[in-house]
Amino acid sequence: MAQVITRIQRPQEKLMAAFKDFGAATVYEAAGRIGSVDPAIKPLGRNMRLLGAALTVRCHPKDNLMLHKALQIAQPGDIIVAATDGYPNAGYFGDLMATSAMARQVGGLAIDGCVRDSAEIIEMGFPIFCRGTCMRGTVKQTLGSVNHPVLFGDVVVNPGDLVLGDDDGIVIIARSKLEDVLEATRQRVEKEEEKAAALKQGISSVELNKLDRVFERLGSVED
Repeated sequence: MAQVITRIQRPQEKLMAAFKDFGAATVYEAAGRIGSVDPAIKPLGRNMRLLGAALTVRCHPKDNLMLHKALQIAQPGDIIVAATDGYPNAGYFGDLMATSAMARQVGGLAIDGCVRDSAEIIEMGFPIFCRGTCMRGTVKQTLGSVNHPVLFGDVVVNPGDLVLGDDDGIVIIARSKLEDVLEATRQRVEKEEEKAAALKQGISSVELNKLDRVFERLGSVED
């Protein structure tokens, strides 16, 4: 079996772009509350955002060899999604790799591990979601895989899945479900706008969400 798969199916650009105005939490709810990545994987800097097709990578612990291969074969807009085999405490990605990624128009990096040179990367504006920063260096000695399914932050990610990340975290949507989730997201946004309009008129959230029945069922007593 090939360690590196270079050809994957990606969602249509128009379909991915339709998610650009939606928050990750809204899409997660609309998708049926699935696909939420471990919240310990956070944006490296404020207002960083990911939106693109997953290019998946599995790295050997403390080894970033396969990340270099991923950078070589990534297409413009791809989000590199890297698993580290349960060993996050190393600087798998730094400013030179970010420079290469930006030159090759990679859409961003989501890594179940740490990065280094964080100040430089933030200044460059390359979007990274990670578990934190770590100055410990890596080696380039062990094969992993590129574009095979990976377990990433408690979520199985397949090549070509949609990756959407913002300040609330990352949600992964299977490529085959994108159209259904997009429609559900649009419907959810419409309902939230209606609720917001009602709340602005002064109605309480208890009344709006009919929570009196819940309090009554639970035996709530008011004095």
